[in-house]
Formats: sequence, structure tokens, C-alpha cells
Amino acid sequence: MAYQLYRNTTLGNSLQESLDELIQTQQITPQLALQVLLQFDKAINTALANRVRNRVNFRGSLNTYRFCDNVWTFVLNDVEFREVTDLVKVDKVKIVACDGKSESTQNKSDKW
Repeated sequence: MAYQLYRNTTLGNSLQESLDELIQTQQITPQLALQVLLQFDKAINTALANRVRNRVNFRGSLNTYRFCDNVWTFVLNDVEFREVTDLVKVDKVKIVACDGKSESTQNKSDKW
């Protein structure tokens, strides 16, 4: 099962709003909308894992951290994000980090 983190992005929200409108006008069923969202979850997770190669360095002060259900959550204060020539400063950022390995990859490595 793919993580549903990206449903709360601009793209994910737009998709959900469009699906809701299609459901309201009875052009699709709620079950079909759910299938579309599940496919979106799989596709966005796969695309980010395989196509994104950019790296960004960041530094800040750790405010809080949590590890629950195999998910790390960090809250940082006074954070600087650096990419080759760009620098972005923010007061506060929340980072949610999940295991990027697929279940089939994890199951294969567990057997060895």
C-alpha cells in the first residue's frame, strides 16, 4: 500500500476536488473516485522514488521529533535550505519521513 501523504499537496487537493465534483454530478461513483485516489498514491510515490534526483541540504534547530508506526516526524526551527546557488530561510518546518521501500522489496530483503 502506498503512503497517502501527497493527497494533501496542491495536486492531490485539486484531484480530490475534481473527483468530488464528478461524484456530485453523478458522473462517477464514489468507489471509482477511491480507485483513482489509490492509483494517484501509487503513481506519485513511484515517481518521486524513481525520477527525482535533486538534493537539498538543510540546517536548523530541532524542536521536536517522534517515531510512530514506522514514520519519523521532525519539527525544526530557524531552518536554512540550500541548493547549489539558492538559499531559503524559514522560521519553522515539519518533516515527515516514511520508509520509501515497497512492500515487495522489504519482503525480499526480509527473507535473506
